[in-house]
This record gives sequence, C-alpha cells and structure tokens, in this order.
Amino acid sequence: MALMPKRVRHRKAQRGRVRGKATRGNTVAYGDFGLQSLEPGWISGRQIEAGRIAATHYLHREGRVYIRIFPDKPVSAKPLETRMGKGKGEPEKWVACVKPGTMLYEIGGVEEETAKAALRLVAHKMPVRCRLVARHGMARK
Repeated sequence: MALMPKRVRHRKAQRGRVRGKATRGNTVAYGDFGLQSLEPGWISGRQIEAGRIAATHYLHREGRVYIRIFPDKPVSAKPLETRMGKGKGEPEKWVACVKPGTMLYEIGGVEEETAKAALRLVAHKMPVRCRLVARHGMARK
C-alpha cells in the first residue's frame, strides 16, 4: 500500500518550489550505507514503496532497510478530457519534496558489497539522480 499521511490540515496544497540544498536529513544516521539525492524533485509514495520492495527483496530478510523520506504533500490532478475551469482537481497522489543532499534510504547490518548492490537497485527506481554514501568513519576500500 502506498505511503500517505493519516490526516492533514489542508486537503490540497500549492505546488511550490524545491530550492536550496538539504541542511537536515543529509547524513547517514541509522544504517551503515545510504542513498543520497543529487538533484531536487518529487518522489511519490509508490516510488518510495517500489524502492523499499527492491531493497528488501535483494537482501533476503538480512539487515535492515530505513526509509528517511515520507510523502506528505498532496498533488492534485483534474480528470482526463475535462474542460478548463471548475476549480482545482482532487488529490491524486502524495509526494515527498526532496532537496539535493537528502538521504533517501539507509541499509544496516549487511556487508558493503551487498548494501551497494541493493541501493543501486533502489536508485534505478528513483526519479532523481542518487549516489551511494557510507557512514562517517566506515572503512572504505
């Protein structure tokens, strides 16, 4: 089931702009290896879930996958073949606004090669360019 908030203060939101670099949530905090965004964008709840499934499927129930983003912004859309006007469309999906540097996923409790391979699969599911990062102080080859 796609991620979405249980309840929100406002049902519809304006589009806004994703500006600047991430100052919070930009380091590996929970796992040993992470997937970091390199460009701004929106990641939908379905894409986040697809990444989670790809990682857990590859890891064969070893280690732990942490999701660091949550889709809390509603994106509305008007029905197909509808004329202009008559107000704003209904909320169609939920997205997470991602800035460059935001940590998207983290993996802990597995070997470096396994974590890198799993995060590479997740990166292919994301609509933004990503890079793999290790926890500060981890031994790198």
